[in-house]
Amino acid sequence: LLLLFYTEEAAVIVSGLKNTDVFVGESATFTCQLSHPGVKNVQWWLDGSPLHNNFVTEISEQDGIIHTLTLNDVACHDSGTVTFRAGSLISSAKLLVKGISMLE
Repeated sequence: LLLLFYTEEAAVIVSGLKNTDVFVGESATFTCQLSHPGVKNVQWWLDGSPLHNNFVTEISEQDGIIHTLTLNDVACHDSGTVTFRAGSLISSAKLLVKGISMLE
């Protein structure tokens, strides 16, 4: 009988965050896929500030492997670096929020 115990160190990022450009008022979604579930201390950050699940910031995970962050109704000041951390694993990407020029 062979039992496999995954350790945090054994996990790798299969698919990391990708730079995303959106317009003001749109939603921006970032996804990070890990090689296997069970990694502790998962946290999302925007420009060094930790993000928490609320009506503007949606944080979800699927099967403990696919971690998703959706920022709703973004504003120009939301532009910055989005970082996903799971244990010792880190993935980052840029969020660029573009303004819409109003035509009168």
